[in-house]
Amino acid sequence: MSMSSRTVRQIAERQGRAVLAAQQNGKLRPGFTAADCTRETMITGTDGVMVPMVTESQKRKRRATESAKRAQQKRRSTAKAGRPKTGSDGDFKEFKVLSFYDPDKSHCHVVATAGNHEALGRLMRRDSARLGLGRAKIKYAVTDGADWIARQYRQQLPMLDEHILDYYHLREHVVQASHVLYGEGTPKAQAWQEDMMGHVWHHGSLVMLHRLDPYLRRHRRGPKREVLRSLRDYVGKRVAMTDYPAFRQLGYDCGSGPTESLCGTLTNRLKGSGMRWDKDNAEQMMALGAIYHSLLWQAYWKREQKAG
Repeated sequence: MSMSSRTVRQIAERQGRAVLAAQQNGKLRPGFTAADCTRETMITGTDGVMVPMVTESQKRKRRATESAKRAQQKRRSTAKAGRPKTGSDGDFKEFKVLSFYDPDKSHCHVVATAGNHEALGRLMRRDSARLGLGRAKIKYAVTDGADWIARQYRQQLPMLDEHILDYYHLREHVVQASHVLYGEGTPKAQAWQEDMMGHVWHHGSLVMLHRLDPYLRRHRRGPKREVLRSLRDYVGKRVAMTDYPAFRQLGYDCGSGPTESLCGTLTNRLKGSGMRWDKDNAEQMMALGAIYHSLLWQAYWKREQKAG
């Protein structure tokens, strides 16, 4: 059987719409609950990821090209094909990815939305209820510490035991400060990074903040003062999220790697060379990727076969 690439794309987008509808109406639910998780522990994370969009100017150019081709081939004009979709007002749009998984990553559930933080919050409520998050013995979030993420988790999932700042995001801020203080790639910058991260890892961020005081007193103005103050303020707002000694003693993960990895795998199909997407089409493609990485692929198609 031979099919054009356009037909394959249309079939994939149509199935993506069907997946989103099945998730919304509860016909396609997570493949596990908190009771199935290792040590009845469930971890959650969320992050934003940028997807290339088709802008309105690109849409107009594409329509003009296609219209010219149809005219040459004596086909129907675009106007007879129905109202065209409006293009994006920007080259990229942030999509939001939400994940739930257990400590050994043997269970994973992921969803994505093109909506805003409120749309993400609705997904948090919906899927945490289906997963039985509230019945997990241990449940916590590991994120990059963004304010909008923390706000949604606290509003939508107040049952979480802890909110942990991804260790590597904190390290990025420390590395940036070390570059301003001592120069990128220098031995002094490397030593300062290791010293600061060693303190926060073994003793917590309050000790790290104490260690920053002499540097703030030494640098009263200029870019070094600014980067130190920025680091202090960033850590100071997240002291409860950076109690790594306590988290490690409890056996908690302190890295958001699984969520960041899913952000990459769900958008890998969308970021090929020259690819641009309508918002809804991109969301549909991510929905197909989400059920695959949630190990729901076979269950979904079996349900579709029975329904057919």
